[in-house]
Amino acid sequence: MKFLAITLIAHTPHPVTGVRKPTGERFREVLDNALLAEELGFDGFGVGERHERPFLSSSPPVVLSHIAALTSRIRLFTAVTTLSLLDPVRAYEDYATLDHLSGGRLELIVGKGNGTAQRELFHVTPEDQWERNAESYEVFRDIWRQDKVTAATRFRPGLKDAEVWPRPLQQPIRVWHGSATSKESVDLAARHGDPLFSANVSNTIEPYAELIRHYRERWQHYGHDPARIAVGAGTAGYYAARTSQEATAAYRPVFEGYLAFQKRLGVAPVFPTLEDFTERSSALIGSPQQIIEKVHRYHERFGHTVMHLHADAGGLTDTQHRDALELFQSDIAPVLRREIPDPPFGWGPVLAEPERGPAGAASGAAADPVPAPPAPASDH
Repeated sequence: MKFLAITLIAHTPHPVTGVRKPTGERFREVLDNALLAEELGFDGFGVGERHERPFLSSSPPVVLSHIAALTSRIRLFTAVTTLSLLDPVRAYEDYATLDHLSGGRLELIVGKGNGTAQRELFHVTPEDQWERNAESYEVFRDIWRQDKVTAATRFRPGLKDAEVWPRPLQQPIRVWHGSATSKESVDLAARHGDPLFSANVSNTIEPYAELIRHYRERWQHYGHDPARIAVGAGTAGYYAARTSQEATAAYRPVFEGYLAFQKRLGVAPVFPTLEDFTERSSALIGSPQQIIEKVHRYHERFGHTVMHLHADAGGLTDTQHRDALELFQSDIAPVLRREIPDPPFGWGPVLAEPERGPAGAASGAAADPVPAPPAPASDH
């Protein structure tokens, strides 16, 4: 099993003290957490993308480029690249550049993204967001794999024998598809034979397990080898201590601070108590053995081989944060690495030469031919 540390760069008041750090300090905290993740042996570090309050993560390529300059081993993830909002040509230019600057350590997690404010900012509607996401991904995918691209597009000017520079280092790049609420994302991932990353944060296990089940069904429908399926999953929170009592006592002020913040926003919490949050959400709070057992319970439903933890302290002290991550790497990760398999592909740069279609193939042409899919039914 592989492990990522991920941040959305939320810029909110501290859940216990109510103090909000200056913007520059919050960015420095992200860099420090990336260095800590590499030091402790995490396999990847991810930066999300949001274009609305309270997040500072509007420019993941910039942040990841800085992290690339400070690190040497850890793989760098987007979590997620909101392709429904972006021009795929410009997104390609940013990430192909980052691919070179990072020495081929880049992996993408792409998705539609959430939030009314950012949709309005980019003039994306609930009615066209999924079509935009699919079109942007397919154009992005073609540009990455082909030296010249021709594409008839609906949401941006069409392309004819377009050349986009720089050409990437990894060929092809591995692209995961973020999945939270809709079958549209999992169908797009399955159609192209790409891995899936389940958000697995806001709700109980059932809706996420159902989407992963649907992904596996569609994967086989499109004719891909079931042995090549890769699934990742998020976690709603993390804090480990030597005993469950220690972990619960340390995390309770953090959880109660978040509850109070939700209530001020008028948001009804899905998990109203820490005990309920620990039991029914994907949060990993407790002793090492409790956390290992919970990950196994989720693995039985998901079959996932990659997992993310939150990179941010999120209300814990710096000492608590570091101690918990050190405990994860010393007592939890080795067991899970031994007992749960890795994804069915290597974890280094993706440098295998793809099977290329003719230069100028239409947008959406896959590098590995699969049966032409029927138009997906509307699920959103």
